Amino acid sequence: MNAPKEQVIKMYAAREEIYPREIDGRYARLRWLFVWLTQLVFYCTPWLQWNGRQALLFDLGTRKFYIFGLVLWPQDFIYLAVLLIISAYLLFLATAIAGRVWCGFACPQTVYTEIFLWIERKIEGKRSARIALDRQPASLRKFGKKSAKHVAWLLFALWTGFTFVGYFTPIQHLLGEVATFDFGPWEWFWVLFYAFATYGNAGWMREQVCKYMCPYARFQSSMFDRDTLIITYDAQRGEPRGPLSKTGNGNGGSCIDCSLCVQVCPTGIDIRNGLQYECIGCAACVDACNNVMDKTGQARGLIRYSTERAMDEHLTPTEIRRRTTRTRVKIYTAVLGVIVLVTCSALYLRTPLKLDVIRDRGSMGREVEDGMIENVYRLQIMNTSEQAHVYQIAVSGIDTLTVADAGTLRVEATETRSHPVRLRVAHGAGHTGSNKIQVTLTAVDDPSLHVQESAVFIVPR
Repeated sequence: MNAPKEQVIKMYAAREEIYPREIDGRYARLRWLFVWLTQLVFYCTPWLQWNGRQALLFDLGTRKFYIFGLVLWPQDFIYLAVLLIISAYLLFLATAIAGRVWCGFACPQTVYTEIFLWIERKIEGKRSARIALDRQPASLRKFGKKSAKHVAWLLFALWTGFTFVGYFTPIQHLLGEVATFDFGPWEWFWVLFYAFATYGNAGWMREQVCKYMCPYARFQSSMFDRDTLIITYDAQRGEPRGPLSKTGNGNGGSCIDCSLCVQVCPTGIDIRNGLQYECIGCAACVDACNNVMDKTGQARGLIRYSTERAMDEHLTPTEIRRRTTRTRVKIYTAVLGVIVLVTCSALYLRTPLKLDVIRDRGSMGREVEDGMIENVYRLQIMNTSEQAHVYQIAVSGIDTLTVADAGTLRVEATETRSHPVRLRVAHGAGHTGSNKIQVTLTAVDDPSLHVQESAVFIVPR
């Protein structure tokens, strides 16, 4: 008997190169609008100035976050946590209403892929030209085009990495270091790391990031329901599909099987097979199909934004919009509104002054001249505003409690200062052991700016 032939079973399919076709339409223009808006914000914001400094700067060295007129310190970490919560709820809300609209229009992966594809088209040509170029044998022309494309990608990626680091190191200072090639080791690392990530993700991996690396694609279905707007193919109208004849589609369906919806898809899927986790909701297939419908004299909307319920029950656009404000959306909106309101109120009422009172444990209560009892403290003062202030130190809690040192001190804008202070009481005041006291710090030029902290005064036996 002949031995059975060995069979090789591949556990992973080889990647098929995707060449997204350029398309013009309502959603393509909207996508480019988001490209321009997001990149103008990203590349221009570090150059904005505010009170003689960079308007938006996350200065890790001094542990201060400058956000226009707001200065956040490590003690204000709660605001960063709240910002992440707000971002998450915004994503949940957007997903519940319109599916992966974030992925399709504003996600950095989508935005930078669009930019890199634009560069590729300008250098290598349209889709058919790029396919032909890749299939050609090695030549000087092919090497030149490929080299020019990758050089352009790398220059853009380096500019992106430089801008990213400019949010953590003052960008004007960073520009001076570039001119003298005087980057620090960490600056070199992060510029090159972010540039490499941009170049690799947007230039090479592209749809692989959305399909295999991004976790959002895996759990998005848990935020969908039958009233979530998604990219849908109207199978009842489109099927059976077939080529267009002179008398119309001979098979009766509106779909002429031109495959343009597949050619423009950045992830290479066929939306006619139904909703798939690879679909990022960019609506490129909607633009492509609408253009075809216009040319064939048929109504638009064979592929469109719709909902599962609308497709099954043939809802009108008005009925679809009415179901947008369903219970889940109302809950997300209410929770988000409460969080935003509380956060804004907390920021508005936030006192730009922090005080910690630390008693010197190496020096217990002691008797000094005139029989007075003295305790030594260290005041840790943080002026989180961008204006210098002179503060008055006041104490209370025990009769005759006074400040032995000068009762005022100056703290510069956004400065942390440690200030020693000696507090005294007359002999016989208070009771033996621990006595609760209060230390109050008040700005001389603005009495409304004050803070009070509790401490303990030790009266020895």
